[in-house]
Amino acid sequence: MTPITPPARIAFIGMGVMGAAMAANIMKAGFGLTVATRSRAKAEPLVAAGAHWAGSAADAADGAACVCLCVPDTPDVEAVLFGDGGVAEGAAPGTVVIDFSTIAAAASATFAARMADRGIPLLDSPVSGGPQGAIDGTLTCMVGGADAAFSAARAVFDAVGKTITLLGPAGSGQVCKSANQLMIVSAMQAVAEALAMGRKAGLDPMLMRQALLGGSARSFVLENHAKRMLDRNFKPGFRAELMRKDMRLALGAVRENGVFAPATALAAQMMEAVVNSGRGGEDCASLGALVAELSGLKD
Repeated sequence: MTPITPPARIAFIGMGVMGAAMAANIMKAGFGLTVATRSRAKAEPLVAAGAHWAGSAADAADGAACVCLCVPDTPDVEAVLFGDGGVAEGAAPGTVVIDFSTIAAAASATFAARMADRGIPLLDSPVSGGPQGAIDGTLTCMVGGADAAFSAARAVFDAVGKTITLLGPAGSGQVCKSANQLMIVSAMQAVAEALAMGRKAGLDPMLMRQALLGGSARSFVLENHAKRMLDRNFKPGFRAELMRKDMRLALGAVRENGVFAPATALAAQMMEAVVNSGRGGEDCASLGALVAELSGLKD
């Protein structure tokens, strides 16, 4: 396949916090950019910066060398790809589609097969790194799909990410993302319990965290999520309701692969509890507030 390089036109569908930042970096890399989303207002900053607006996914895909999408869940991806006015209607054979959404691995593989029937390669590439990583262009891209399409779209990936790994056939990126999320939530649960234990034993939790950061327990979760828990800063970086969705996907992935996964089961139930306690719109680190509350701690 011919490499996709600037100034080729890239279509980006989905202007949430992550999608808008990724699209901006694609434009900064010198690509032409067409954007489409349900709410044009979310795309206005990019349109003002020179991006073209398309009224549908099909219109955005028409003439694009690569179509990227970043939408909330599996049904949204299916609608964008195959619904009325979807990508499948507008993309020409040979167009590379990159799905940056986090969705079910089995569905992602099915979508790739359906697009392949039209001569359109689909790469699943869920990302990790959060809104700041999207802004900085330093995301981790976990990719599933054909090597030829991955190689052709490498410059697009380089515009949004720093660690970019092709893991295997379609759906592989989604499996890896489920692994990422189950590890994060399991670690958050352990950190929340450890901080609650320290507080109930009379320790200063700030000093406790400082001490732990100097030893083998040091981790991204202890550095970042624990600080959010202690500062009670739950302004959403990644909303709890989205992490609940991802943990439901992780449960599906371990079940489909026959894995004994009690940690995943507990982590998923805790995210259900976080959302059901009214914290769905808060950052997922509000898991710490729930554990503290259940431990009888009052802030």
